[in-house]
Amino acid sequence: MRLEKSVAVLKLARALAINREGLTLDEMADFLGVGRRTAERMRDAVEQAFGLLDHEDDGRKKRFRLAISGLDRFTAIPTVDEMTELENAARKLEAAHDTDRAEKLRTLRDKIETSLRDNDRRKLGVDVEAAVRAETFACQVGPRPMSDPTILSALREALLAGKVVRFDYGGHEETPPRWRKVVPYGLLFGPRYYLVAGMKSRRGAVLYRLDAIHNLVVTDEPGAPPSDFDLKGYAARSFGVFQEEPEDVILRFAPSAAHDAKAYLFHPTQTLTDEADGSLTVRFHAGGLLQIAHHLMTWREAVTIVAPKALQDVMREQVAALCRHYVEPQSSKGSKRRPSTRNSSRSSS
Repeated sequence: MRLEKSVAVLKLARALAINREGLTLDEMADFLGVGRRTAERMRDAVEQAFGLLDHEDDGRKKRFRLAISGLDRFTAIPTVDEMTELENAARKLEAAHDTDRAEKLRTLRDKIETSLRDNDRRKLGVDVEAAVRAETFACQVGPRPMSDPTILSALREALLAGKVVRFDYGGHEETPPRWRKVVPYGLLFGPRYYLVAGMKSRRGAVLYRLDAIHNLVVTDEPGAPPSDFDLKGYAARSFGVFQEEPEDVILRFAPSAAHDAKAYLFHPTQTLTDEADGSLTVRFHAGGLLQIAHHLMTWREAVTIVAPKALQDVMREQVAALCRHYVEPQSSKGSKRRPSTRNSSRSSS
């Protein structure tokens, strides 16, 4: 227990040193996952170990900060676990074919190692190398998130500066690209990368695939998301990427699959209920019914869609399309129906 408290004090000291604005007691409590009184004791312990904290009143609450000079070399050296996880994060991006972002993490790793003393760097390098050799990532099947690094960099520049961008979108041999001028709202990373943006002439956000954006220019025209737009909340509306009106989804997993389903995060809003027969009921609120149906196919007969009816209908359409393709005789496939393309009407993917 004493060791855990010591680790918590060091963790808080680092947070107080790197946070430019400082932390209030309530923020310290949230950061440590403790009550306010415990946070006060931890703050006092930081002062005893590293010296008096700077503090200022922001008009509402007192904010505390530890001068960087208060942290000695021991507390500033990264741990083996921290450097291993940094390398693992880069390798996970590589497994998803995202080499550009993986390279940025590797550059950060190199900068951290360069700042260390020779002995610390050599010892840390040996231990991290041993840890990394013992871990790997499975090959991820799915679309490669291709995007031009210069496009991604320019969009980040526009987001930070609050500027409108214009670009050519899409286009194939038969179809010319469409010209777009939009206000960037944020970037959404998934199996593919998307720009979430809006137009001054219409309401709501639209998705643009980064690999379909060409000739992007950051203009001098100011443009920022609406004050009430929340990118995290926007992303949480859907099971996947595509946006549509969220619905209350209820899934029932058979007893044989209940244990595995409990370990799976279907959606941040989900709730789990153990049923008397050993089955598991999962409830969440989200759109993207086609993507939900595609995922549920991997659970086969172990899952039953209880609600909504719209999701049941999408699943029936998808199963019927597969049956027509794989089960019906080849001679009866002369006039195949197109499978459902239920997705967001507000996506430009």
